[in-house]
Amino acid sequence: MLNTSPSFGVVPLKSFGKNTSQALTHNCTVRSDRPTLVGRSEATDSGIVSFPTVEIAPGRSVRRSGMEWHGMGVELVQVTAQERVDYSFRSSRHLLAVYQQGVRRDGESDIEGAPRSTLRDVAGKLTFVPAGHHYREWYDPRTPISVTYFYFDPTALDIDGNESLVDIPFSPRLFFEDTAIQNTAAKLRQAIETPGGASQLYIEALGVVLIHELVRLNRGATQSVASVRGDLVRGGLASWQQRIVTSYIEEHLSEQIPLATLARLARLSTFHFCRAFKQSFGVPPHRYHTNRRIEQAKAMLAERKHSVTEVGLTVGFSETSSFTAVFRKITGQTPSRYHRALG
Repeated sequence: MLNTSPSFGVVPLKSFGKNTSQALTHNCTVRSDRPTLVGRSEATDSGIVSFPTVEIAPGRSVRRSGMEWHGMGVELVQVTAQERVDYSFRSSRHLLAVYQQGVRRDGESDIEGAPRSTLRDVAGKLTFVPAGHHYREWYDPRTPISVTYFYFDPTALDIDGNESLVDIPFSPRLFFEDTAIQNTAAKLRQAIETPGGASQLYIEALGVVLIHELVRLNRGATQSVASVRGDLVRGGLASWQQRIVTSYIEEHLSEQIPLATLARLARLSTFHFCRAFKQSFGVPPHRYHTNRRIEQAKAMLAERKHSVTEVGLTVGFSETSSFTAVFRKITGQTPSRYHRALG
């Protein structure tokens, strides 16, 4: 089973100095309703860090932001330099680079164990650096560079059964294309960037899918890991699984519920739980959880005993604005208007 943490920490990226080890930080306030993307330009000293990220020099034209949860980190990077830019990375974590934009006049990219490349236009390309491999590249940029880095800790992430990412010998890949990985990475990036647009469960689920897609690619499978155990997906969750999972959600409605917790209750891997849950309920776990929160909020508003702010806090939203945005997205009207319409 893919192992994710019971806690979900959204963390700002500290500013990094030139030629310093760069990493995600842990000193932050975690909201209870939805992760927040926090970032800043690279201009000051490094501060407390957790694990290394890609080193980029010079850093004065780099903007970095991202978030981290157990076993995974995501970093959004914008480089606007008009001069040579150097990248370097070697870590005990796997790295997936997804390029959204970038054209160079000159440059070279190199991953230990893979042929070098002087490809000029890297937009739409993917690069995978296995843990322990040295990755280096330099650009004489023609256009700004936009790239999303995904970091995976193989010691903290398990696939089905007793198989760990540590046990899988990944191969380095430089500037390749894969539609499934691109689509999943784009959804994950959008979920992180959109204020109030995604929950913990949704972001965790996308991370799970991304890992499985990488495993599928590495194994050279002709079909996605999602088709494995297709009979389970077609049948959905058993009745006992549905009861125990929905009961747990109801009992912890106002809390952030880790995807791994629900999967353990159903005795499934996280990946297959997500597929089976959607087959049974028609929506992913995160959307079901959100819908139940809003139904509870509607019931409380109908009692006319609580303010909109009190209702939002009760069902797990730390800010009225985020509660209002989600409520309106699901019901088509704001909590205040819904409250007034009840008469």
